[in-house]
Amino acid sequence: MNRIDERFEALRVAGQAAFIPFLTAGDPSLEVTRRAICAFERAGADVIELGFPFSDPIADGPTIQASYTRALGTGQRTEDVFRMVEAARAEAKLPIVAMISCSLVFRMGFDRFVDRAVAAGIDGATIPDLPVEEMEPLRATADARDFRLICFVTPATTDARRAIAARLARGFIYYISVRGITGARADVPADLAENIAKLRSETDVPVAVGFGISRPEHARAVGRVADGVIVGSAIVARMHEAAGNPAEDPAEAGARFVAEMAAAARFGPAAGRRGRAAAN
Repeated sequence: MNRIDERFEALRVAGQAAFIPFLTAGDPSLEVTRRAICAFERAGADVIELGFPFSDPIADGPTIQASYTRALGTGQRTEDVFRMVEAARAEAKLPIVAMISCSLVFRMGFDRFVDRAVAAGIDGATIPDLPVEEMEPLRATADARDFRLICFVTPATTDARRAIAARLARGFIYYISVRGITGARADVPADLAENIAKLRSETDVPVAVGFGISRPEHARAVGRVADGVIVGSAIVARMHEAAGNPAEDPAEAGARFVAEMAAAARFGPAAGRRGRAAAN
């Protein structure tokens, strides 16, 4: 079984939500990213979403955009990220999901990308600029390699597109909680629970929520209603701040925050059995 499926099933049985931190590969260095993957697992992360830096990010706010610019400025390439994941796999056992632009995948070719990702120890991918309507031809290739293609759903997704995403989704559905780009926000959207319940009525695939989650109270609130809590900008910002302080280790600074957020997400009020059966 794919590591993503295993982790979500174990958490479902326990009545707990997954905590999914985002890391930009290579910011401030690939060695720091390697150590952060391992440190985040020790701190309680359930899945890592690993951003492959790209010059034209799709829905990322200024914090993650800046991290991509810094990483690309080191001269790293996609193959360097794969090699870093291979090195991390000597210790890290948790699922790793690539967040990668369709342009990078297209340049490699989808078959070659999946083969290389699986060989490196990556379990799935979020491809934000791949329209869900164009995902179906790729799904069979991914399924044959036990690789999970993760679909996005937003508050603005039409009923028709949401139904396609629910049908094609593997691993988990990435529910974007707000209209807009990544970045910290003051509050969790008021309609979040309603929108997740609607999505759950159409699929048994776990639903993880991202965008705008930056404080433990956010993680706790989302963990009550979703199968997973995704945090990116707040982690990237803390690691960047630590990188500028010679007395700080960016990987450990990020891990301290991950531990706090993971505890809030997982150990809030249990949501009980998750998925379509529970929603109905």
